[in-house]
Amino acid sequence: MDWINYALPLVVVAVVMAIRWRRMKRVRPLKLEHLWVLPAVYAAVIAVTFSRFPPRGLGWLFCLVALALGAALGWQRGKMMRITLDPETHRLGQTASPAALLFIVLLIVVRSGARGAMTYAGPAGLDPMAITDLLMALALGLFSAQRLEMYLRGKRMLAAAGNRTPPI
Repeated sequence: MDWINYALPLVVVAVVMAIRWRRMKRVRPLKLEHLWVLPAVYAAVIAVTFSRFPPRGLGWLFCLVALALGAALGWQRGKMMRITLDPETHRLGQTASPAALLFIVLLIVVRSGARGAMTYAGPAGLDPMAITDLLMALALGLFSAQRLEMYLRGKRMLAAAGNRTPPI
């Protein structure tokens, strides 16, 4: 029955990725003024969580490192997103790239592998709250940097087309 614990998440991820893969070819509107919303909401959730259950000791340093790592990964993922500019309407559109989707799949695989390694290695003094803090900081860096990179690139495209960019 142990194999079900591994097979079920793989099946769910495979189904979700198949659906996402089909939708990737569609161009969706990209509104620069809305890119800040997800990182801001997630930052608020993290702020509330950290205020109630703050990291202890070196946990803060590890969270900062995870935030920086997430930002580096998010910047790369943002660069993989295709941004288009309609020549007639001067509106931006975005299309997810296969590389960006595979990048997320790779992160899921690495995370699952780390979780499996922790299971086999035993707790060994690992604090589940500290691990959760690290993953939250990593995700915040990922979301924020990805959207910042997309915003800056979209702004440059609009400027090159002679449009003024909308305020944030």
